[in-house]
Amino acid sequence: MYDVIGDIHGHADALRRLLAKMDYEPRDGCWQHPERKVVFVGDFVDRGPDILGVLEIVRPMVEAEAALAVMGNHEFNAIAFHTPHPTATGAFLRVRSYNNIRQCRETVRQLNNEHLDDYINWFRTLPMWLDLDGLRVVHACWDSDSMKIVEEHREQCGGFTNDFFYRACERGEALYTAVEVLLKGRETPLPDGVSLRDKDGHERTEVRTRWYADPTEEGMAYRDYAFSFRKEEQEQIGGALLSPEAKAEARPYGAHEPPVLFGHYWMPSEFEPAPLAPNVACLDYSVAKNGKLCAYRWHGEAELRKDAFVSVTSEAR
Repeated sequence: MYDVIGDIHGHADALRRLLAKMDYEPRDGCWQHPERKVVFVGDFVDRGPDILGVLEIVRPMVEAEAALAVMGNHEFNAIAFHTPHPTATGAFLRVRSYNNIRQCRETVRQLNNEHLDDYINWFRTLPMWLDLDGLRVVHACWDSDSMKIVEEHREQCGGFTNDFFYRACERGEALYTAVEVLLKGRETPLPDGVSLRDKDGHERTEVRTRWYADPTEEGMAYRDYAFSFRKEEQEQIGGALLSPEAKAEARPYGAHEPPVLFGHYWMPSEFEPAPLAPNVACLDYSVAKNGKLCAYRWHGEAELRKDAFVSVTSEAR
């Protein structure tokens, strides 16, 4: 059975405490459990105080088959940030803008060049999703159409090669859109004149959607369908009803599909971890914003349970 752990973002101390709380112990060079296995949802790097410490826990667990892991958008970004552009001299696949540099500055500061090269090569080995026996794990959004596009391009490119990442970073390409959906979630435009400032202060005219939900019911508003649970963001979005276009784009996650677990969405730290739907749960409870590092202990159930969540605070108290 699996213990699925949400976004860690360099909080190695919290990760150790969470593993210990779930009865994992350091043994033979990595944390292990006699009967269970961890699944990490990605986003190991950026933001936190001990990024190398996290990687030195996660990678040995994966290599010893004590854990599985999927790629998060921050691992994808790290690959793209450090991969030279094939045609633009001196440029990289991820533009080195102020915001992009700021996002990865802790990773670059804390890891030397040898570590960066080594771990970025390891990031390339991580899948973008896992479809296990009765359980699904992805970083942000389970979307079969996007997965098909990724698989087709992986086959064409011979794996997660430089050519694959070059295509995945080219706006307008089908692969770019597919990776954005899987690692960042689906978005829909807000009504004209409406925008919101997200947790990092960026103004946005599109909003991430609760992609697992069916938005076609009468009276569904943008703030109901937005993947935002923060009061200030919902107030900015307002009460405008969803457009027919937004409803037509929706692909709700089926009620009879296997449980799917993911991270990415910065659930408010004051919330108690709980399923978002009977077979859907987010495990990102904002550890990098003084929140909680969260796990779900799956025992084979088709309907997720609130009492299966386990968490620790970002700092020992």
